[in-house]
Amino acid sequence: MADRIGVLVLNQISASGLSRLPAENFRVGKDLTDPAAILLRSADLHSVAIPASVLAIGRAGAGTNNIPVEAMSQRGVPVFNAPGANANAVKELVLLGMLMAARQISPALRFVAALDTAAPDLDKVVEDGKKAFAGYELSGQTLGVIGLGKIGCLVAEAAIKLGMNVLGFDPEITVDAAWSLPSQVRRAASVNDVLKNSQFVTLHVPLVDATRHLVNDANIGLMRAGAVLLNFSREGVVSDSAVLDSIEARHLGQYVCDFPSAALHGKPGVVALPHLGASTREAEENCAVMVVDQLRDYLENGNVVNAVNFPQVSMPRESAFRVAIANANVPNMLGQISTAMAQAGLNIHNMVNKSRGGMAYTLVDVDSPVTPQVQAGIAAIGGVLAVRYLPAA
Repeated sequence: MADRIGVLVLNQISASGLSRLPAENFRVGKDLTDPAAILLRSADLHSVAIPASVLAIGRAGAGTNNIPVEAMSQRGVPVFNAPGANANAVKELVLLGMLMAARQISPALRFVAALDTAAPDLDKVVEDGKKAFAGYELSGQTLGVIGLGKIGCLVAEAAIKLGMNVLGFDPEITVDAAWSLPSQVRRAASVNDVLKNSQFVTLHVPLVDATRHLVNDANIGLMRAGAVLLNFSREGVVSDSAVLDSIEARHLGQYVCDFPSAALHGKPGVVALPHLGASTREAEENCAVMVVDQLRDYLENGNVVNAVNFPQVSMPRESAFRVAIANANVPNMLGQISTAMAQAGLNIHNMVNKSRGGMAYTLVDVDSPVTPQVQAGIAAIGGVLAVRYLPAA
């Protein structure tokens, strides 16, 4: 039992996911000092020292802003996430956000909460008061979707079923997303095109340099008067000050988001929910199961699926002896690795190598055991970040 793989758990992770780490092979706990992997949700790893023993990090969710991804890349450590596992939960919340805005649900609830139920004219007060909350229906309205990943596609599909027109924009749409996108979605030429032509605009993009304040002072004025902006992606994608200025100028109708802030708190025209996007039992289970399966497959077999900083590499085992190598994406790495194995008398049975930006990753199955000396020789090659020997159990 001493050689079980240690997995440090930093947040409450669904038991459905943790159960996929069998006790005979894994040590799972909150106080491990030498873990091979870290499993988390919202814990901030930027402010802590990540042990040198860590070989992989898995986040039971989509975003990885709480993880020092670049530093892990330099150590040859993949960071896994669970894209799409919470997509249905977020989709439903976006639909709720649109309905709350269109039907004036938040102010109507405040009105009801303030009623004097003992008043003799309660019925008249209700009938007179409801006139202030007249709304409109979603059918026939145009929804602009910026970001057409799994969530964006599900939102577009649901909106079409509600009778809405959908305008979509994503300059980096994947082939899988393009195939799953309903044919009724009209293609927009740019973010500005979406802002100009939609009554509702919903954002589903990661927070990176290119998307920080994607909606800002310079372009929020392009939105239709009275339009509704929805942000269930990341807080920094929208400029709070731009939103508040536009609402105060009576241009933007409402802002519905999942990110309460001091600037937005209590402001008219703003509905801020407390990070409820993935807060369903089903989403938490889906995320946990997905990321745990990916983490286990990497630790046991070296396969990489849904890592934000590594290429996707999977290879069925055809030999009992496997070597996994993470290295800088520079010329002649494969040649040097192959030479080191050949000089050690190892026959390569199968090999897969892929790259992603500055990172490359190689899986090699050989026909005989790989000695520690050979592993050290590969690790000594300039540009190699990490070497793991993964003999079959």
